[in-house]
Amino acid sequence: MDGDTEAAAPPGTVLDGEGVEAAASDVSSLRPGYWTILRGVVRTMRPHQWVKNLFVLAPVVFAKNLTHPSIIISALGAFGIFCLLAGSIYTLNDIVDVEADRVHPVKRHRPIAAGRVPLPVAKAMVVVLLGLCIGGGLLGPWRFLAVAMGYFVLQTAYSFRLKKVAYVDVACIASGFVLRVLAGGFATKTPVSTYMILCTAFLALFLGFGKRRHELLGAKAVKQREALKHYSLEALFWALAASGVAAVVSYLFYTLDDRIQQVFNSDWLWLTTIHPLIGVARFLQLIKSRPNAESPTQEMLRDVPFVLNLVTWVIEVIVIVYRLRPT
Repeated sequence: MDGDTEAAAPPGTVLDGEGVEAAASDVSSLRPGYWTILRGVVRTMRPHQWVKNLFVLAPVVFAKNLTHPSIIISALGAFGIFCLLAGSIYTLNDIVDVEADRVHPVKRHRPIAAGRVPLPVAKAMVVVLLGLCIGGGLLGPWRFLAVAMGYFVLQTAYSFRLKKVAYVDVACIASGFVLRVLAGGFATKTPVSTYMILCTAFLALFLGFGKRRHELLGAKAVKQREALKHYSLEALFWALAASGVAAVVSYLFYTLDDRIQQVFNSDWLWLTTIHPLIGVARFLQLIKSRPNAESPTQEMLRDVPFVLNLVTWVIEVIVIVYRLRPT
């Protein structure tokens, strides 16, 4: 938490009642320096969350196009635009949630909530980042730009209203992942299969329900997220079970599809189903074992067993799909 001026107590300090209100009221009097603002701007864009935009590259990988430089360039361009788009949406979300974040034990350290990024600067960030995304999108197919803007509109509606509606909020998160995949397909002119859409949707629902269950177990849950008062642990258990099983099964059906096996000229892709199954089980374990984490998805990407399983799955898929053999 480097900076010229700090609004919040150091990590680990617990603020209750008057302490939280006092910390929140002190934010308005802050005058952070330029370097503090710059560091806050970068943190507000959440670069560590941009890994989610790798879904933009999924159509290229499974269409066996990793050996085509022009397609790779288009895919990386689409990935970059979605990273900037995500930065604008995270900033907008933090502007909308600034008061709720200030009473959260972890989110109160976010740059906007803590006062290290003034609200006028944050609002300018949204405009600039969105402008860059539109400018970059105009260089590609119009369908890509349409999906990217649809993604921004959906996430804006989520930030202002839809995140307050139970289950609709998670559906919005899942739709965002599906739009990433579609955008990657349109940007590279690569067909996207129904199986890929289903796998993506069910996996995103699983992660979203897991995050809500994690949040529901926290202190002051309802005050921090209005939609949580309409969730229950039992309902989330069944939602997690259904979406997790559906994600693994839809991936298995994808690997066993005759047309897919003909495209890849391999009958062995189904063996990689073990990795999605392990990933689902590990994520459930992380939700249960790390209740004090800010986000289970963030912990997931820091968890060594989970990352090793993910990397192994990627390597196996590439070896099978591209028929890599030792020479």
